[in-house]
Amino acid sequence: MPDAPRPTLLFVVTEDWYFRSHRLPTARAARDAGFDVAVACRVAKDGPAIAAEGFRVIPLPWRRGSFNPLSALGDIRRLARLYRRERPTIIHHIAVKPTVLGGFALFLAGLRDTRVVATLAGLGLGLSGTGTKAALGRVLLRLALNAAGWRRGQALVVQNGDDAALLAAGWPRPPASRLIRGSGVDLTHYEELAEPLGPVTCAQVSRMLTLKGVEDLVAAVRLVRAQGTDLRLILAGAPDTDSPAAIPRATLNAWAAEPGIEWLGAVSDVRTVWARASIAVLASRGGEGVPKSLLEAAACGRAIVATDVPGSREVAVEGRNALLAPPRDPVALAAVLARLAQDAALRRRLGRASRGVVDPEFGEAEVGRRMRDLYLGLVTPVPIPHRDGGL
Repeated sequence: MPDAPRPTLLFVVTEDWYFRSHRLPTARAARDAGFDVAVACRVAKDGPAIAAEGFRVIPLPWRRGSFNPLSALGDIRRLARLYRRERPTIIHHIAVKPTVLGGFALFLAGLRDTRVVATLAGLGLGLSGTGTKAALGRVLLRLALNAAGWRRGQALVVQNGDDAALLAAGWPRPPASRLIRGSGVDLTHYEELAEPLGPVTCAQVSRMLTLKGVEDLVAAVRLVRAQGTDLRLILAGAPDTDSPAAIPRATLNAWAAEPGIEWLGAVSDVRTVWARASIAVLASRGGEGVPKSLLEAAACGRAIVATDVPGSREVAVEGRNALLAPPRDPVALAAVLARLAQDAALRRRLGRASRGVVDPEFGEAEVGRRMRDLYLGLVTPVPIPHRDGGL
C-alpha cells in the first residue's frame, strides 16, 4: 500500500532575505514534522541559501513600496495562478501585503480545501494609525481574511497584544487566532556577553529607515554628548534603497563623520556589535511585530532602550530590562540614554535581566514548536481553539 502523500506548506512572503532571517526555524520545524515546504518570494541573493535547506523556492516579482490598484491586481492574478498550480495543503501568508493580496487570490483561485495561516508581523504605522488611510487598510485586511475563508478553520497569528486588540476592535466574529511573540531567536548562538570596557556605547541594529527612528537616535546622542557625557553610537544595518523610507547613504556617511558616531553598514554577525556595545537601542517611530534585533540583544545580556511602541515593549520591559521613551522625541530619548550611560549599576541590572525575558518564550525552538503544532492542527479534523486571547 503506497504511503500517503506528504502535506505541502507554501510560504508567501515578499523578500527572500526576510524569510531567511526570520522564518527558517519555522520552516525547518514544519519540514521535520512531515511537510513538503515551498517558499514564494522575490528572489535576490538569499534564494540559494533557502534552497540549500531543501525548500523549493518559487520566484515572485513583488514590487517594493507599491500598493497601487493596478500592480495589486497583477499580483493577485499571479498568486491565483500559483495557488491553482501548486494546490498546497496550507498557505502561510506572512506580513500584511501577502495577507491582503493572497487572501483575494485564494478566493479567485477557488481552492476551498486549502488551509490558510496569516501572520501579521507588526501592523506598523500603515495600519495602526487613526487616519483614513490606516482605517481603509484595516478594512482591506478584514475583507482579504474573509475572502480567504478564515471562518472554516484557518488561523490568524499576531505577534503582540497591541495588534491583537487593534484587530479585534469592531470585528463581530473573531477568527481562530494565536498570539506567538516573534519569529524566534537562537538562544545557543546568542549567549550572554560581558559588558565591554571603555566609553559607554549604544547601538541600533536595523535597516536604516526613517520609520526605525534612526534620525531621532542620532539627534538624541548628539544631545547627550553636548551635555558632556561621552556616549558613543554604533549604527548597524543597510540603507535598504528599495524602500521609500530609506535614509540616503550620503546622510549615513555624514553622520559617521561626526565624533562618537559609527555606521557599520550590513553586519553578518551582530554578536560582534553587542561585544562592543552595552546598550541596545531601537528608536522605532511605529509598531513592530517583535523586533528580532532586540531579541538578539537581550539574549546577549544587553540593557535596552526602546521607544514605547507596540512590539518593542514585548521584549523591552520598562524597569525590568529596559527604559522606554516616547517615539519621535529625541529630547526624551536623550534623557533615557544619558541616565543609562551614567549609571553602570543600572546598566548591569537591566542587562542581567534581559536574558530571562527572552528565554525560553522567545527562543526559536519554542516558536517553531508552536507554529508546528498550528500547522498540524490545520491538517486534522480537530478545530483550532482560541488561545492566548483570541481576536
